[in-house]
Amino acid sequence: MTYCVGLRLNQGLVFMSDTRTNAGVDNFSSTRKLFTWEVEGDRLITLMTAGNLATTQSLISLLDERSKTAADRDPSILREPTMFQVARLVGATLKEVISYSNSVGGEEKFRATVIVGGQIKGGEPTLFMVYPEGNFVEVTEETPFFQIGETKYGKPILVRGFDPEMSFADAVKLLMVSFDSTVKSNLSVGLPFDILCYETGDFKPTHRKRVETDDELYHRISEGWSLALKEAFSSLPDYTL
Repeated sequence: MTYCVGLRLNQGLVFMSDTRTNAGVDNFSSTRKLFTWEVEGDRLITLMTAGNLATTQSLISLLDERSKTAADRDPSILREPTMFQVARLVGATLKEVISYSNSVGGEEKFRATVIVGGQIKGGEPTLFMVYPEGNFVEVTEETPFFQIGETKYGKPILVRGFDPEMSFADAVKLLMVSFDSTVKSNLSVGLPFDILCYETGDFKPTHRKRVETDDELYHRISEGWSLALKEAFSSLPDYTL
């Protein structure tokens, strides 16, 4: 399992993903789930994955290969004219990978979901959630963020705390609380976390960081949130039996 979130702010986009791929009492591993493609001055595309690891790795490898080979090997996400067309290409490629994997495996067991976002010159920054069937939906004012993977524990934090006017710093703090709540509730999500912030018009990452297991700020936020919840609970009116 995994947990990934993409937010659209007025300032730009924020992406965050965990790296845990297998979980158990004494058996877990980590792998990167946040990937970027850049063309200086023209585009930045970020993709996060959740689902069967073989499927997501095949998807990234295929997209990467097609972006680096000769022009006659189109389509390539580095040559698509809009983010909508990028989402269509990612969806078609994901469907292709899943169809091939299931035909080899003989059963419908290989599935994955993707968040893809970024900006291409001439368009606005945006986010899409791409489903295993290859179809997708775009972020809106009513739905300003997407989650994939283990979403239920962190969603209440985002729903109550998100504001499109917030700064990148506040957005990352909000995501850290959301991820911390998920980590404390489900062993299948864990550190390190990957963070990428993108400011509109930059066409390159504005801020990129990996939050390691010993990150002091993350632990201060985690402890501060736990304390704040206890204090808020104690301040609520007493229920009379």
